Amino acid sequence: MNNGDLLQNIKEGMSSFSKGQRLIAAYILEHYDKAAYHTASKLGTIVGVSESTVVRFANELGYEGYPELQRALKKLIRSRLTSFQRMEITNSLIGENDVLEKVLTSDIEKIRQTAAEIDSASFAAAVQNIVDAKNIYILGVRSSSTLAGFLNYSLRMIFDNVRLVQTTSSSEMFEQIMQIGEGDVMIAISFPRYSSRIINAVEYAKGRGADIIALTDSKFSPIATEADQLLLAYSDMASFMDSLVAPLSIINALVVAVAREREAEVSERLRVLEEIWDRYDVYDKKGN
Repeated sequence: MNNGDLLQNIKEGMSSFSKGQRLIAAYILEHYDKAAYHTASKLGTIVGVSESTVVRFANELGYEGYPELQRALKKLIRSRLTSFQRMEITNSLIGENDVLEKVLTSDIEKIRQTAAEIDSASFAAAVQNIVDAKNIYILGVRSSSTLAGFLNYSLRMIFDNVRLVQTTSSSEMFEQIMQIGEGDVMIAISFPRYSSRIINAVEYAKGRGADIIALTDSKFSPIATEADQLLLAYSDMASFMDSLVAPLSIINALVVAVAREREAEVSERLRVLEEIWDRYDVYDKKGN
């Protein structure tokens, strides 16, 4: 089921739901931002039905269980809510708890979930395609631009054919990728709220025959359908911005894996760079 159609599917299914399921449906339609963070037991208590009724409702919508429905709701609100609304929700979830501990624990869980569910075959194929690429194009906008910048910095330590696409405007972006084609790789990074510029760039690159590596949060992400290799990373709201530790971990893994594939070349490249850095005092050596 497409997450973007979730609320519409609930509306259309009202007539077929049981009495208890209609109560759940009505609550979700009106308070989907809150429902996403309720357990099945809590949601049942709020609307006055049993926990098992909540689970059956999730099954009725086509989900394997309530946790899957809950994840769909979380992805939905991340793409719909304003920054102010996102901050209100996360503040209410943290409450009076220790902010540092709460956020760090949440980030640890995101990495754990990502490690458990990432497609190893897609990761291996992505590594090989990066190694073999004629040109490597990297793009991400807004909060994802920091991830794109870090990946660009890291891969440029290994290759000369890496291009960070500047996406300040659509016209400038297309000017930079207009020559992309077969044998090239585009690494697109996008998390809610999804940028239309990234979606358009991916569609263009795919049409030109480039290989698409998509780093995103869901198989329902708008860039996922065009991806040759789909790398999924859990991210979630951390106040008005997203937690991006899991995507960054995948990027770290990509860089390490690519460097291992090109170990001899990377070692020689780093040796030359160290000589240049020493000659021009790039790094402070007072602490040595």
